[in-house]
Amino acid sequence: MNRIVFGTDGWRAVMADRFTFANVERLAQATADYWSRNPPECSERLVIVGYDRRFLSEQFGIRVAEVFAGNGFEVELGKGPMPTPSVSLAVKQRKAAGGVVITASHNPPIFNGYKIKSNHGGAANTALCNGVERMLDGQPVRALPLAEAIKARKIRLRDLRPAHFSKVRRMVDFKAIARSGLRIAHEALYGVGAGCFETLLADTNCRVVTLHAGHDPLFGGLTPEPIPKNYGQARAWLRRNPQDLCLVTDGDADRIGAMDGRGGLLSTHNIMCLLLNHIVRRRGGSGVVVKAITTTSMLDKMCDDFGLELRIAPVGFKYISEEMLKADVLLGAEESGGFGLPAHIPERDGILAGMLLLEMLAFERRPIRRLLADLEKKYGRHCYGRIDAHCAPGSGPRLMEFLKRNPPRKLAGSPLADVVTLDGVKFVAADTSWLMLRASGTEPVLRIYAESSSEQRVQSLLDLGRKLLKAGGG
Repeated sequence: MNRIVFGTDGWRAVMADRFTFANVERLAQATADYWSRNPPECSERLVIVGYDRRFLSEQFGIRVAEVFAGNGFEVELGKGPMPTPSVSLAVKQRKAAGGVVITASHNPPIFNGYKIKSNHGGAANTALCNGVERMLDGQPVRALPLAEAIKARKIRLRDLRPAHFSKVRRMVDFKAIARSGLRIAHEALYGVGAGCFETLLADTNCRVVTLHAGHDPLFGGLTPEPIPKNYGQARAWLRRNPQDLCLVTDGDADRIGAMDGRGGLLSTHNIMCLLLNHIVRRRGGSGVVVKAITTTSMLDKMCDDFGLELRIAPVGFKYISEEMLKADVLLGAEESGGFGLPAHIPERDGILAGMLLLEMLAFERRPIRRLLADLEKKYGRHCYGRIDAHCAPGSGPRLMEFLKRNPPRKLAGSPLADVVTLDGVKFVAADTSWLMLRASGTEPVLRIYAESSSEQRVQSLLDLGRKLLKAGGG
C-alpha cells in the first residue's frame, strides 16, 4: 500500500495516482482510530467534514464522512463546497473532536488533499499527524453508507457558512464598513470563496463584483494561488473598471491576496504590514506577533517600533497555530497569505483578513497605495520575490546540507551576517537583505525566496539562489 506522510498542511497527492478513494479511506480510518483512542478533552464524539470545488472533492468528502459514521462518530458534512475556515470555526464552536477538509488549497488541479483540523479549530499539530500516520492500516476500513447514515442521524448535512460569516461580522467594525461605500472586486480564482464577500456585504453601501466565480475544477487553467502570475485577467478588468480594492482568495479561501483598485500588485508582505499597523494603531491591539521565517523583515522593524514581541516559526501555519494556543498572540502571518487572529480561531482565514482590509480602508478613507507609502517612508522599502524550481524527489535534505556548508560571502553586495536553519537555509546580509532556499512540504519543488531594498537587488538574489541550487546538484 502507498505510504502516506503529512506535509506542512495536510496530505496532498495527484488524483488517480496516490490520491485515490482507497487511500483516503485508509487515512479516514486511521484518523477515526486516533480520535477514538485519544479523544480531546471537553469534546464531543463529533467530526466536521468539508470539501472544496476540486474534481471529485464532494465524493471524497462523502466517503470520509461515511468512514467516521462507520466508526461511531456523529458527522456534520458540509452542504456543498465551502471555505476551509468555515469548517475550522464549526469544529471549535461545536466542540467537535476535530475536522477534515478535502482540499489541495493552491496546488494545481491534478492534486487533491486531506487536511485535519484539531478540536480547537486550528491545523493539526505534528503530534496528531504523526499519530494518525502510525494508525494507518491498523484496523480494516469501516463505513456506513451515506443514505443509511443520514437516516440513522449519524450524518447531518449542514451549511457551515452562515455561522462563519456571522462571527466574521462580529470580528470587525461592520457598521463602519457598511456605510463606507467601498467599491470592491473579488478575484475568487474559481475557488470556494466565490460569493462570500457579496453575501457578507449584502444590504450595505458597498458594491462587490466577483471575478471568476464559476465552478471550474480546472481553475481556468491557473493554480488557485493568490500570487501575481495568476492575476492577469483580473488586472486587465481593473484597468477598465477601477475599484477601491481587489481582494483575492485561494482555492479553499483560507488565504488572502490583494491588488489596488487599478490592478497594481500588493504582496502578501504588504498586506501583513498594513494589517499589523491597522490592528495596533486603530484597534489598540497588543501582544505577540508570530510570523513564518519566509516573511518580510519590515514586520521585524514594526514590532520593534511598537514594542511587540516577535516570534519566528517554520513554514506551515500549524506552527503558528501552536504559538497562538499558548501565548497572548495578536497576529499570526505567513508569506503565502495566511493570517490568523486567536480571538477568532487559531487558524488562517482569508475571509476575515479581507474584511479587516476593508475595515482599514473604511477607517483611513485614503487609497491603500498611500497607506503603504507611509509605511515605506517610515520603515524603508522592502521588495520581495519567490521562484519555484522543480527538484528530484528526496533531494531536498542533500541540497540543504550543501547550502549550509557553502554559504555565499555576500548578498547583493552586502556581507553575509547570519545563516538561519530553522526551516531550509536562510542567508541574511548585514543590510537585512536575505535569500532563502527550502524544499516545499506540499509539492515536489524547491522554493527560492529573496528580499531587499529594490527589485533589481531581489532579482540578483534570486539569480544567486538558482546558481546555488545548480551547484548543489538541484
